[in-house]
Amino acid sequence: MVISTDLNSDFLSLDEKERYKKHLTLKEIGFKGQLKLKNSSVICIGAGGLGSSVLLYLAASGIGRIGIVDNDQVEKSNLQRQIIHETNTVGNLKINSAQERIKRFNPNIEVTTFNKRINSENVIEIIKDFDIICDCSDNFGTRYLINDACLILNKALVFGSVQGFEGQISVFNLNKKSPNLRDLLPESPVKNNIPSCEEFGVVGVSTGLIGILQVNEIIKIILNKGEILDGKIMIFDLLNMNIKTLNLKSDKLNKNIKNLSQFEDFYKDNECQDNIKIKKINAQEFNTLYKAKFNKILLIDVREKEEFNKGSIKGSISIPINNLKQKSHLEFIKQESLFKEIFTLCQLGKRSEKASKILMKFKISSTSIEGGIKKINKVIIG
Repeated sequence: MVISTDLNSDFLSLDEKERYKKHLTLKEIGFKGQLKLKNSSVICIGAGGLGSSVLLYLAASGIGRIGIVDNDQVEKSNLQRQIIHETNTVGNLKINSAQERIKRFNPNIEVTTFNKRINSENVIEIIKDFDIICDCSDNFGTRYLINDACLILNKALVFGSVQGFEGQISVFNLNKKSPNLRDLLPESPVKNNIPSCEEFGVVGVSTGLIGILQVNEIIKIILNKGEILDGKIMIFDLLNMNIKTLNLKSDKLNKNIKNLSQFEDFYKDNECQDNIKIKKINAQEFNTLYKAKFNKILLIDVREKEEFNKGSIKGSISIPINNLKQKSHLEFIKQESLFKEIFTLCQLGKRSEKASKILMKFKISSTSIEGGIKKINKVIIG
């Protein structure tokens, strides 16, 4: 695989020479190798558990340009494994939290962010200008989509996945003979009754380990050094400390991807809650409705307690999104919403949208407030 040199830099600054000193003394890297890292670009799809360690170690290694794709917000429950984020960034967009942390950590890195969810209409445009694609997503629909886009664009894909104490890592599409995700999973896991959208438990160190190993593969690809996990998948069981590497064969039929419309079912069937349609209202409309029908509104604030305590709307009820599925809360909402219209609210509007989709699954209709509390008229904030 040929790595482009978009940044076209043939020197290291004094800061970089000091920062990467331990790289410069390694015969496998040295000055020329560090320049290759500096002149390379990597995009990370997802800024969650895997993405956190990937992004930090990409920045630490001196990758010149890093892309981050995510449209979610930081939640307190993320912090157990998503180490790039901090307590004071709860409620912020993950891309902003990650970008700020990277710039503090290594100001030499150029960071490009995409506040979007990858889909068949935008994925090609988002990843086309990056040398290597790193899949840190959390659902099979997105994984297939990234895989197929990489086949179309002839991009190397570093794959990682984690559940519980187990993790997997591989490199797909490194060259024309390389296998891809469809060689590992020819059929959609949903069609095989393997759930992919629910949030499974995970020990934080497993995401850290797999993410670090993803970066290790990226570095080897850029430097063209060592044995790359091309045609192999490495499987970790951290609970029992078992590690095994399996060979993966390439099938020409699984490379025959001409356009992303060929396998739309693979993407749509696996997307978490994306097909659930909910009602939305902008902040200005809600301001007017709130003043006119205050007593006929049940407003559920799904932010964390700390966010709620810093500022909330009069009459709103605090139920953090991670507690929303609890039976007691669902029963409370059903009881309190008699003859009332339910609205969900968060900081920017992302979590409230997710909350309304969760409620819809339990046959509770609600309306998500777009823009969140930041767009709400300050007059009605207590």
